[in-house]
Amino acid sequence: MTRESHDHNFKNLFSDFPTDALEWLLPQALQIYGTVRRIDFLRQEPDKHHLKDSSLALDMPILFTFDSQSIILWLVEFQEDKSKFSIYKLLNYKIKMMEAYPQALVIPTVLFTDRKQWRKDVDLCLDTEFAGKTFLHFEFIKIKLFDYDARDHFHSNNPLVRILLPKMHYVPEERFQVIWRAYLGLFELASPKLFDKYAYFIDIYANIHQKERQHIFRELKETEETLMLYEYIKDKGFQQGMKQGMRQGMQQGMQQGELNLLSKQIAKKFNLTPENIMPKIKELSHEIFTELSENYMY
Repeated sequence: MTRESHDHNFKNLFSDFPTDALEWLLPQALQIYGTVRRIDFLRQEPDKHHLKDSSLALDMPILFTFDSQSIILWLVEFQEDKSKFSIYKLLNYKIKMMEAYPQALVIPTVLFTDRKQWRKDVDLCLDTEFAGKTFLHFEFIKIKLFDYDARDHFHSNNPLVRILLPKMHYVPEERFQVIWRAYLGLFELASPKLFDKYAYFIDIYANIHQKERQHIFRELKETEETLMLYEYIKDKGFQQGMKQGMRQGMQQGMQQGELNLLSKQIAKKFNLTPENIMPKIKELSHEIFTELSENYMY
């Protein structure tokens, strides 16, 4: 899977489950600030000081507004290859976002998704001190999915966590249970539309082959806990071409998600309503839609 499609998948996941992501990765925010009253997905690229400046690309800046009127801005960068991660680049992101949103609390968070042990960790903080004075201290929240034991989250009520089970650590004997717990959690905790969209996400990140897929489907029928899931998959016709069907559902869902986000961002910029913009966006060519997406979304 290419870097672009990998990022694309995770961007969609976090844009569809932003509050669930916050509850999982930063639960203190809800304890301190109360109920989330508004969620805004900000432009990916901060404004440049000069046109010749090199571009910055944030993966998912999300602005949460809480009851207490406090605002927390949470940045998420997805990294499948830790060798490409740069703490200096992340610090640059944070400074740009602090400048653009001075009233927001900017908390950089990096999600590492590779399923392997590290011999050497990434740099977790930067410090510059002299003569008892601190001139710079910077750190971020590091989330490495492989550090989580999947079995500890089999019964999580957070749909995003259940979707990510295949990216967590588990022994080979647990593989079947990891996969069906992920499917079951998505089925029970999300809407049918989101199940159709993210079942394929589970499928590709668990790297399920066809024979294994058929075995999983047969086993779902044998357990009362998963019988309704079995019936749903059967009715959808996924049991024969499950991978193709799930891929189609995910692609359609992501396309609609992009349309919704893009219409909201353009409406916000020009003080219009998303409902009036959506029909016009659907009429755009693929090239123009892509160009607008790069400028106004993520």
